Amino acid sequence: MAKAKAKAKTESRDFEQSLERLETIIGEMEDGKLNLDQMIAHFEEGTKLVTSCTAKLTEVEKKIEALVSKNDPDATEPLDPEDDLEDDDDGDNEEKDTPSQDEIPF
Repeated sequence: MAKAKAKAKTESRDFEQSLERLETIIGEMEDGKLNLDQMIAHFEEGTKLVTSCTAKLTEVEKKIEALVSKNDPDATEPLDPEDDLEDDDDGDNEEKDTPSQDEIPF
């Protein structure tokens, strides 16, 4: 059990360190002082960090869903970012706040 706690603490620290490094990389790239080779190297490192962080978040999401469903199977739904992008059709036919093509949006 102590090994599992130590591993979780290490993984959490690794995730946090990856996020911090990613923020540093983004800041340095946005600063505009890097040459092309440095920008490419930063982009490659950043891409690897994003992939690593995304994988860790997916793993944690699955663990949380498993823990919640173990206690109460009706308490949660799997997270799906695509659901946020879809229109919810509740049948009220309200007019959307999106401007038409001829309107100025402000």
